[in-house]
Amino acid sequence: MDLNNNNKINADNDNNLQDEHKDYIAGENFYMFTPQVEETNEKATQTNYVNTNYSVPKKEKVKRKKGTFRRAMSYVLVGTICATIGAGAALGSTLYLLPKTTFFENTPLYETIAENSTSTTTTVPYDFHPTSAATEDGALTIAQIAQKVGPAVVGVSTRSVAGIDWFGNEQIAEGIGSGMILNEEGYVLTNQHVIDGAKDVKVIFNNGKEVQAKVVNSDASHDIAIVKITEDVKMPGVVELGNSSTLQVGETAVAIGNPLGKEFLGSVTSGIVSAVNRKLGDKDISYIQTDAAINSGNSGGPLVNSQGQVIGINTAKIDRNGAVSVDGMGFAIPIDSVKDKIGELSKPVPMLGIAGRSVDKATAKEKGLVEGVFVAEVQDFSGAQLAGIKVGDIIVKFDGKTVKTIEEINKIKSKHAIGDKIEVEVYRYIEDKYKTLQVKLTE
Repeated sequence: MDLNNNNKINADNDNNLQDEHKDYIAGENFYMFTPQVEETNEKATQTNYVNTNYSVPKKEKVKRKKGTFRRAMSYVLVGTICATIGAGAALGSTLYLLPKTTFFENTPLYETIAENSTSTTTTVPYDFHPTSAATEDGALTIAQIAQKVGPAVVGVSTRSVAGIDWFGNEQIAEGIGSGMILNEEGYVLTNQHVIDGAKDVKVIFNNGKEVQAKVVNSDASHDIAIVKITEDVKMPGVVELGNSSTLQVGETAVAIGNPLGKEFLGSVTSGIVSAVNRKLGDKDISYIQTDAAINSGNSGGPLVNSQGQVIGINTAKIDRNGAVSVDGMGFAIPIDSVKDKIGELSKPVPMLGIAGRSVDKATAKEKGLVEGVFVAEVQDFSGAQLAGIKVGDIIVKFDGKTVKTIEEINKIKSKHAIGDKIEVEVYRYIEDKYKTLQVKLTE
C-alpha cells in the first residue's frame, strides 16, 4: 500500500523501500491488547510479563528446520506497536515474550557458582541509579539526563491502511513509535519506518497530551523522517544534537522512548556504548550498538550521551528465533550520519493527495480493468479531490506520460514544485470513459 501523504508517494528516493526493509520486521510481534504468550518452537508457560528466569517447565522437543545463523538471527525494527482494526478484524491479540531457557542452568559455570554460593555471604547494597550529583568529569547523572531530554521526547502515533480490497474497503492499522522535538517550530525527528504508510499522524507529549501532526518528508535509505506538529502549541522542550563520530566504546548511553506503547510513555533506560560502526545485514548504515534496553515502540527516540546530547536514533534490536533469548543488543543510527539531511527533509514536498495501488496486465485482465494506478483513497481538500479524482479511478497518464506504478508517478512528481498544475488522465470504470483533469500539487 503506497500513500501519498508520506515518503512512498512524496519522494522518489523511496522507490526501493520494499527491498530496503525486506529482511526486517516492523514490530509485528507486539500488540496493544490482552497479553498472552506467542507460540514459539519451544512451548512456554502462559504469563502476562517478560520473565527472565532460567528455569521453565519441561518442554516438548520440536524438530527444527535446518538453517544458517543469519536465518536464525534477525534484526527487528523497533518502531511501531500495531493493532489492525477493520471489517472482520479481531481485537484480541498477543504480547510477544522472549522465550525462557535452561541453557545457562546446564553449564559448568552455573554449577560452579551454585557450589560456591552460601547463604551467609554479606553484600554491600549498591545504588544502580545514583542521582545525587554529576560525576567528576562534569557528566550528568541519569536523572539529570532524563530531566533535560525527557520533555523533548514524544510518541508518534499513526493510523495507516493495512489493506484495501478492490471495492475500497479498508483495514486500519494503528501504531506508535517515538520521536524527538528539534525546534520550537514543532519539527520532530523519527524513523521512516515509524510513519511509513501513515494517513493520520499525532504527536504525544510526555505529559500525555496529543496534538495533530503531518509527515513533511522522509528518507527510506537512511530510515529517517520529519514530522511537523500542526497545532499552535508551546513545545515542552527541544533536544540538543551531539557528536557521534567521536564516540568510544564504554561511554554512557541513555535511551528514552515509548516501549510497548502509550502506557510506558517516556521510559528511560541506561547502559553503555557497546560498539560503534556495526553493520546490520546488507544495510549501508553503520550503527551504534548499546546495551541500554530498546524495545518495540522505541524507534525514532533518542540515544543520549552523558551530556544529555543526542548521539543516535534508536532503530533496531536483535531478535533470535531459537532457544536462547538475546538481551542488551540494541542499535541506533548515528546522529552525524543524518545531520545534513535534517534541513533538507524539513522542506515540504509536492503532494497529489491519493492512496493507490498498481494494476498490472494480469490484474487488469482478471478484473476487467485497464493498466495503471488504481485510486484507493482520495484525501479531503487535496489537489486530487479538488480536481475531481475519485476512488475507483485508474490513473493511466501523469503529466503526459503513461504510468503503471506508484513509483512512476512519484518520479515524475518529484520534478515539480508545490503549486504546479499537472494534467492527469484517468479511466473511470463506472462510466467506462477516460477523463483528463488538471491537478494542483499541494503541500
